[in-house]
Amino acid sequence: MEVTKKAKKKFTFPHSYTLIFGLIIAAAILTWIIPSGQFETVVETINGTEKTTVIPGTYHQIAKSGYGQGFGAILEAPAAGIISAVEVVAFVLVVGGAFGVILKTGAVDRALFSLATSLGDKGILVIPLSMILFSLGGSTFGMSEEAIPLFAVFISLMFSLGYDSMTAILILFLGTQVGYVGSTINPFNVLIAQGVAGVHGNPLLWYRVICWLILTAIAIIFTMNYARKVKANPKRSVVYASDQLVKSKFQNFEQDKPFSGGDKLIVAGFIGGLGVMIWGIIAQGWYMVEISALFVALALFAGIVAKFGQKGIAEAFVEGCADFAYAAVIIGLARGVLVILENGMIIDTILNSLATLLGGLPKAMFSTILLAAQVLVTFFVPSSSGAAALTMPVMAPLGDLLGINRDVIVLSNQFGNGLMNIISPTGGVLLAGLAIAEINFSKWFKVGLKAFGILAVTAAILLYIATLF
Repeated sequence: MEVTKKAKKKFTFPHSYTLIFGLIIAAAILTWIIPSGQFETVVETINGTEKTTVIPGTYHQIAKSGYGQGFGAILEAPAAGIISAVEVVAFVLVVGGAFGVILKTGAVDRALFSLATSLGDKGILVIPLSMILFSLGGSTFGMSEEAIPLFAVFISLMFSLGYDSMTAILILFLGTQVGYVGSTINPFNVLIAQGVAGVHGNPLLWYRVICWLILTAIAIIFTMNYARKVKANPKRSVVYASDQLVKSKFQNFEQDKPFSGGDKLIVAGFIGGLGVMIWGIIAQGWYMVEISALFVALALFAGIVAKFGQKGIAEAFVEGCADFAYAAVIIGLARGVLVILENGMIIDTILNSLATLLGGLPKAMFSTILLAAQVLVTFFVPSSSGAAALTMPVMAPLGDLLGINRDVIVLSNQFGNGLMNIISPTGGVLLAGLAIAEINFSKWFKVGLKAFGILAVTAAILLYIATLF
């Protein structure tokens, strides 16, 4: 009698939308298990910006009645998340539409192909040079969402240089994120956190610069090592199969068509526009609305030079919106997790529990567990400024008890926040980049977890050294 064995089903990592909806359900369950509670808060003006600051020692539990998130709240969370993140969602759609027009001209693709041809074997130098710039942006002015428009360009460039789309994600996302980890004067985590913690000036700036140099160098070496393996054997790429399907989308130009004068004009306008964007962000305080307007202007300029006509520009814009719709929606869905946690009033309870756990630890253990605690808090509160406003009033006094400089506590916040966002399935910028490249989160997790591990160990060592000052 022949016995047939059932083939074991291979585990398949869930779709990104499924994963996030699962996190929404898990968050809703936690709102019934974890007691609801809150700290008393005060609104203060820090560096010209109003921030809600937690008052230490004021945590108190509140009745669970009405705060447990049920089936209805779970179903409402996706829409509530999109509404909560509407500014980012709108930004991605408008920039995506603008990129649809710019890329439709083929000028950027031909410019990148020409650049790749001229670089030859020196193409690998694009990686360190680009990552230094992006990391510097993350470290100084908090470059993050601003990188979203560049994913399509760098994916095209990496394909032209013989690398894969994952290399582009590493350059842009890991580059800006490691800048966040090694922030020097980033207003969204260092300056706000210092203001909340009562730290005057930037006493550890010199050490932050050292940390930035070390962490950025590690990220560059990691990315170049991955890129070399892919260049030597493209089939070793974790996204080899998906790249074969999306290459045509990012290289939809005729390679035998010359890089014309019109192409040069469009590319010059695009590069000039990026220069204006950097100036606007640094000097004028531009954010998503202003950057969106700039890209709309660039799209109109490109469409006119390419002689698309009003119909051609409009159709290309719609196609661009469609290509970026997946990225826009996933950002809103991810925000739905935070909406559930906030409505369930359990974030402060989690924070208070962590503070109690850390209170009596010796210095050596304190720094390591503090970093882990900040990583955990970031999962629930991805925003660096939000995490700083929540944790600094509670964590900073703990540093006083152990004789640790309060700026070291600030350092732990920037380390933990930046590290967690490297692998967090709720990170908007990461999910946007993966969606544009059509990469499943599991593929990123396979690569990103390695980078996270190396950087986390380095950050833990650097944080411990800081406690000795």
